[in-house]
Amino acid sequence: MQLPVHSISPEVSRRSFLKTSAVLAGSAPFMAEALNAQAATAKAPLMAYVGTFSSPLKDMLPTQVDLPPGNGRGIHLYQVDRTTGAMTPSGVYELGTSPNCLALNAAGTRLYSTNETDRAGEGNEGTVSAFAINRADGPLTLLNTVRSGGAGPTYVSIHPSGKFVLVANYFGGSVAVLPILPDGRLGTATDIKQDSGAVGPKKATNAPPGSFAFSGHDRTHAHMIQTDSSGRFVLHVDLGLDRIFVWKFDERTGVLTPNDPASVSLPPGDGPRHFFFHPNGRWCYSLQEEGSNIVLFDYDAAKGQLVSRQTISSLPAGFAGSNFCSEIMVSADGRFVYAGNRLHDSIGIFSIGKSGELTFVGGEWTRGNYPRSFNFDPTGQFFYVCNQRADNVTVFRVNRRTGKLNFTGHYTPVGNPSHIVFLDLAKAG
Repeated sequence: MQLPVHSISPEVSRRSFLKTSAVLAGSAPFMAEALNAQAATAKAPLMAYVGTFSSPLKDMLPTQVDLPPGNGRGIHLYQVDRTTGAMTPSGVYELGTSPNCLALNAAGTRLYSTNETDRAGEGNEGTVSAFAINRADGPLTLLNTVRSGGAGPTYVSIHPSGKFVLVANYFGGSVAVLPILPDGRLGTATDIKQDSGAVGPKKATNAPPGSFAFSGHDRTHAHMIQTDSSGRFVLHVDLGLDRIFVWKFDERTGVLTPNDPASVSLPPGDGPRHFFFHPNGRWCYSLQEEGSNIVLFDYDAAKGQLVSRQTISSLPAGFAGSNFCSEIMVSADGRFVYAGNRLHDSIGIFSIGKSGELTFVGGEWTRGNYPRSFNFDPTGQFFYVCNQRADNVTVFRVNRRTGKLNFTGHYTPVGNPSHIVFLDLAKAG
């Protein structure tokens, strides 16, 4: 049977054509903008910057068991495949002073590195370097290098205002505030605080059975410094003193003053190393290097006060022997905590309950030796581990439902990797 043919008059067709053309013309700018954005995403790379140990100190302390031979060449650059997580070398900014920790500014136009050396000036200080980032394809240009306010700086972070860099000097046992100048260069320290007090015992209170883990209880060792989300308070840990210090921060002058109370103590010998705030700002998780445990603190953001509520091992039940904890992070969705275990060479994975308390989910072998630090890519789909002694970075896919990590099979060779950060050049700078 033949289907009926519906005829359309020429005038109706003409009006419909003109109407459709007008709609398309009006939407053209939006379509062009979308296409341009897609093109930019396709062309602009996702970059990874890896800080390394590139020049070991020659006067190593007997307790500095993890100081590597210095196989890195400085800051290594990689382009990251957004689909597979694989990393492709994209250059090296050669730096022989061990740029071991990196921080990016919010705009993604500047990168700062702590350089773990003790060769600057009469005070044998370390240094901090400022770099400009080429937003087209990621290369670095050195802006300047300044003294860090103490020997062996090991951690750098940026104040939320974007006006200051905060530095923890591990060997010097001090923290410093460095102003960021309008062009991104660093100025002379506006404040330096020297840690002091009784050093903890060689045996950690919560050490696993049979542990000989002893690294930082020979003197003061400032290991990390970071603000809370408001920037009103600055927290820093001293591993040797087994304390987390809390400072009030004057954003106008860049000066630290002791909070009340000025610090909170961890169990003797446990050695707080790093901490991480939950996205809600009310919980803070502290990782102890020699005690191999995580402590949950309730955080009063109005007063800058910490109150401990839970302690849990970073290791699976039944573990015995020596282990040194390294890095700790909370997933962006606030559901899981990840903790690095060196010697056990694993990432401990913990689920976060409604009240913030942790439950051990499992552990994942890092496919390398001595995982010093790790980080998520900007999407949270991939998890990258810096295996310090194995001279590689390994890549895992994150199971968002369970928190577990699945090895992708990707190894990236890099000498003594210490820290990794990511920058998506497809996003506006």
